[in-house]
Amino acid sequence: MSTALLSLAVAGVSAFAKPLDDPHPPPPSPEPLKHLLSMINERLEIADLVALTKWDSAQPVQDSDRESTVITDAKRQAASYAIAKNEAGQMMAAQIEANKLVQYGLLSTWHSDGKAPLTKRPDLKNQIRPRLDALQTGLLQQYAEFIPFRADPACPLWINQELPQLAKDELHEMALIRATGELCAPQPPAKPAVPH
Repeated sequence: MSTALLSLAVAGVSAFAKPLDDPHPPPPSPEPLKHLLSMINERLEIADLVALTKWDSAQPVQDSDRESTVITDAKRQAASYAIAKNEAGQMMAAQIEANKLVQYGLLSTWHSDGKAPLTKRPDLKNQIRPRLDALQTGLLQQYAEFIPFRADPACPLWINQELPQLAKDELHEMALIRATGELCAPQPPAKPAVPH
């Protein structure tokens, strides 16, 4: 895992942080965001198992056909949750990229060590992917509940304070940053002060 990449990713979220002595801390994170982040984190935990199957089978991390299917399915389900198709597709694409980030990081470490953990491997097709498909439905539902909070100015701050509680290590923290980088709606630029 590249230290430079990690620093860049962490800096992206850290830039949202308010100073510790800020007299106006953000309001508590809304429950829909907490539930959504929990499911995103659960999906990233499964990435560890996917990486093990890729190690054993020597298959590449990149699986364009599978990625296309996941994103297409998310767009197809979007209307059921009153989500715009492009938003659903973008959200799931971010989860896929974050998942691959974990896989690449773990595989790089295992290749360097010359071995992978002796962890029980679930079957990718019959056990892991059905779990991912079920999670996708939950992610879309939780994302729909979170949508009203996307444009809140405190949204980046909420994510910034929630992520460290979820990540189990630096690799997974970086993946969480990638997975959540576009959850908040872009904020309009601040208007320049008018000179008196």
